[in-house]
Amino acid sequence: MKEATELGSARRRYVVVSALFWLPIGLAMAPGVLLFTERGLSLTAVAACFAAHSLTAAALELPTGGLSDVLGRRPVLAAAGTLNAVAFGLLGLGSTQALLVLGMGLMGAGRALSSGPAEAWYVDTVQAHAGPDAELRTGLARGGTATSAALAVGTLGGGAVPWLLGLVPGLDDRLRAATGHLVLPLSVPALLAAAVSIVFVLYVLSALREAPRERATLRGVLGGVPPTIGDGLRLGAVDATVRRVLLTAGAAGVAFAVVELLSPGRTARLVGSPETGAAVFGALSCAGFAMAGLGSALAPLAARLACGGERAVMAALGVSGGGLMLLAVTATSAGPLAQVLAVGGFVLFHLGIGAVGPNENDLLHRRVGSGRRATALSVQSLALQLAAATGGLAISGLPTGPLPWLGGGTALLVGALLWARRPESRSAAAPRAASLTEG
Repeated sequence: MKEATELGSARRRYVVVSALFWLPIGLAMAPGVLLFTERGLSLTAVAACFAAHSLTAAALELPTGGLSDVLGRRPVLAAAGTLNAVAFGLLGLGSTQALLVLGMGLMGAGRALSSGPAEAWYVDTVQAHAGPDAELRTGLARGGTATSAALAVGTLGGGAVPWLLGLVPGLDDRLRAATGHLVLPLSVPALLAAAVSIVFVLYVLSALREAPRERATLRGVLGGVPPTIGDGLRLGAVDATVRRVLLTAGAAGVAFAVVELLSPGRTARLVGSPETGAAVFGALSCAGFAMAGLGSALAPLAARLACGGERAVMAALGVSGGGLMLLAVTATSAGPLAQVLAVGGFVLFHLGIGAVGPNENDLLHRRVGSGRRATALSVQSLALQLAAATGGLAISGLPTGPLPWLGGGTALLVGALLWARRPESRSAAAPRAASLTEG
């Protein structure tokens, strides 16, 4: 009974942490691209801002993952929330490209710090109470559902706030005049996101308990991180399943770059104004993230129906890639049928991506031990961020139309094909994976 209570408490805390971290990101996401263009940035400059986020996250992924494995999950998560609070403040108030790039870079640093510790904390806690063969997929699925739900609520609210403020006569002009043109309706969601990030830090410090570690000194921390990074870099070379996870993350990064960079402008062009476009895109993103949450919730069922996590990942990537292909074929059409198909493609993309994560990470955690768990998740996030950065910069130079969407869909379908080959048996992989599962 006590064990069940502890496991249920760990699952609830993991769900809350996941929701509180991603809610502010959702708030800032819906008006983000439109806010940057309202500040006078071109699409290429916007892509550079997003690249600053992705490249910073990529550069810090392995060091921060190693830091979490050496120093602990809780302090690293608290640092991530603190950086995000500062970053959202800069995004809400920054009026120059330099400040916006700095804000996106700090947000990338927060993303790097957060990419492994919460999930690693949950898996560590479950395995400490129920053993190394404890069931993980359900908890990971609920964390994924909480993430998607928070993003859905955040994007809906982040899109609605500027639209509602725009309904008040003269409020836009009064906001600009009172703040020296620093605050406009499109920047209010980012300022709300900064406040939520502070709440996240307070919750992490008060709610995430972990086993005491040896007292860390600066020299000990710095000395322990490089070997952990080295282990992380060897993950994909040692184990075929881990290698597929990393390649799949790269394919997802390209797809996310396409959706995040092009969807807001595509929506605004259809409705005719940035504020209304932010509201419509927020509602559309809310539906997309709700589907991602549904996909995460259905991940255990997908694995049972597909007779294994590997086949479930392949099927989910196929669904997600098919969604981007629908967005490609409707990119130059504005009729009602094309719009319905485009919304369907957007939903399918998120549904499939939601089902990928829990099944993929269940496979990953069974190959990697506690001492390298956060590092493994950081390597996975590194692959996604590098692909997103390079993909976003490449996409910004392509002509408007179906080509960028086709590129994202093709990346996901190629990722699905990686899982078509029969996976090696666990017993065959065990000798080569021993160095990963120890520690």
